Amino acid sequence: MGWVAGPRLVSAAASAGALGILASATMPVDRLRSAVREVKSRTDAPFGVNLRADAADAPERVEVIIEEGVRVASFALAPSRELIARLKDAGVVVVPSVGARRHAEKVAAWGADAVLVQGGEGGGHTGNVATSVLLPQVVDAVDIPVVAAGGFHDGRGLVAALAYGAAGIAMGTRFLLTSDSTVPDAVKARYLAATVRDVTLTTRVDGLPHRMLRTGMVDGLERSGRASLLLRAVRHAAAFRRESGMSWAGMVRDGLTMKHGRELTWSQVLLAANTPMLLRASMVEGRTDIGVMAAGQVAGVIDDLPSCAELVERIMDEAEAALLTLPAAR
Repeated sequence: MGWVAGPRLVSAAASAGALGILASATMPVDRLRSAVREVKSRTDAPFGVNLRADAADAPERVEVIIEEGVRVASFALAPSRELIARLKDAGVVVVPSVGARRHAEKVAAWGADAVLVQGGEGGGHTGNVATSVLLPQVVDAVDIPVVAAGGFHDGRGLVAALAYGAAGIAMGTRFLLTSDSTVPDAVKARYLAATVRDVTLTTRVDGLPHRMLRTGMVDGLERSGRASLLLRAVRHAAAFRRESGMSWAGMVRDGLTMKHGRELTWSQVLLAANTPMLLRASMVEGRTDIGVMAAGQVAGVIDDLPSCAELVERIMDEAEAALLTLPAAR
């Protein structure tokens, strides 16, 4: 949800009764602080901030969260035991995101307050185990609340997740496709026009399984040979360097952090380092021809743009109606 879950969407979701999560990985630290303050100026409801646990400045970002009184810290990767302890000592609720049972067991042992489990249906970087298989495994393995993600967009899905033992659901694509989202209208239209078959899983962007809409950019990456991929990666990396002000050394350092323990080519290292730029091209500039469009499989079944308030109310109504149809509720 980088470039998507900014102050406007987060505050709208929080005001509607959901827990809005500010995506901070695409923000410099000073922008994170100002974004947190903007959310607080828009709503009195609690909200959270999502961090990259492997970022070199993660401890500095944690201090911003604590100083600004943010209630929840979520992590795209498992945070260290030390980061969890620092946040918990300050009274911040820690909710790492995981894609495997063993990862949930690890962060639970380190003191995480809850865990968000994303199945393979989810958008962006994802695994290959379906939510319906992964979720009950994690619920049975840990004794902290489990939030389900990957494949949810309505009240029936909420009821299903609760039946599996989850404490609730998290949704990215569904909130991206709301009237409160700042994603350009033309990009939203591309999402709404997509069918389930238009959502693909590729490793050609940065070497990791990445679920997104199939576009000309994605097709080009999948057809490219190694030399072509490297050239394309250098071109995108140069654009990202100009935008972010990062040095080449800094970009390679970030890429190597992502490369650690994975078999990535140098073109994938460069693409991994500037994947945020590929997302920005679509999500901010509306350039779907040169950007990527992260998407859960639910993009293929979503066909409207409600406000966050309308969406949350609808999901609760659908959930109540679904519960009434169950035999035990009659």
